[in-house]
Amino acid sequence: MCRVPLSVFSSRARLLRAAVACAVLLGLAGYVTAHLLTGGGGPPRCTVRAGGEEVLIVPEQAVNAATVEAVAASRGLPERAVTIALATAFQESGLRNIRHGDRDSLGLFQQRPSQGWGTTEQIRDPVYAAGKFYDHLVKVPGYSRLPLTVAAQRVQFSGFPQAYAKHETEAVVLTAALTGRAKAAFSCPGPPDDGTVGDPERVRSALAREFGREVRPRLDTAGQGGGKHAASARRVLVPVRPATARGGTTERGWELAHWAVAHSDELRIERVSYGKRVWSAGNSDNGWRTSEESSGPDVTLVLTR
Repeated sequence: MCRVPLSVFSSRARLLRAAVACAVLLGLAGYVTAHLLTGGGGPPRCTVRAGGEEVLIVPEQAVNAATVEAVAASRGLPERAVTIALATAFQESGLRNIRHGDRDSLGLFQQRPSQGWGTTEQIRDPVYAAGKFYDHLVKVPGYSRLPLTVAAQRVQFSGFPQAYAKHETEAVVLTAALTGRAKAAFSCPGPPDDGTVGDPERVRSALAREFGREVRPRLDTAGQGGGKHAASARRVLVPVRPATARGGTTERGWELAHWAVAHSDELRIERVSYGKRVWSAGNSDNGWRTSEESSGPDVTLVLTR
């Protein structure tokens, strides 16, 4: 316990400062003790590796980052647009869909209802918010060739435009993984083993909403009897077609596979397979592993049950 002799102080102000200092020291001691006792694990983290760099983010950030990339993919936008958007969201909200900000600013990009960005409900929708950001970005002449800070500022009109630069490296790493250019590069802890059942229709709806209707996932009802039993299927098959100008079929496959891993907690996806690589929630610390079986032309998602 922290004890301070009263005779040392000549005023109540000094006594108050000493009490605050003691509280801070006790709090710090408690944190250090807890950190040592728990091994310093902290919250679950997603790991992203590309170009010799590693980025660690929490699952909430992973979901939002994957959504931002998917919306760009649905519009056929280049990688640079994704990087600019991710760096902007990192700076504005920490890649979190926050309910507060400067004045009436909200959401991933701190967009303001009073400035015509949309209603509060719309801005709090990451798909809508990302779309509005891209609506403004593509109107900036030559945005893909501009310095990131300049391109972002032309959209945001921030009071601290140079702050976007400090997030460019992590945004580049995330972009490389989420667009599929970096393969087997994205791993998350996945859903907890708490008995919550995955919903195939919810997965299909999320894919279509974020990537567009050209993504046509289907349920794998093999062994389920088909018909009325189709709803019990645990596997969702996502056909891989090169739907963007960024790359070919392989890049598209990894784009979809990494999206699924990023959304694995939210959508209760416990296993993702693409080609001869597999990610599973039960072995997520080891990332993507080589499998003897191939997923064929699809990205295969296995849901919890």
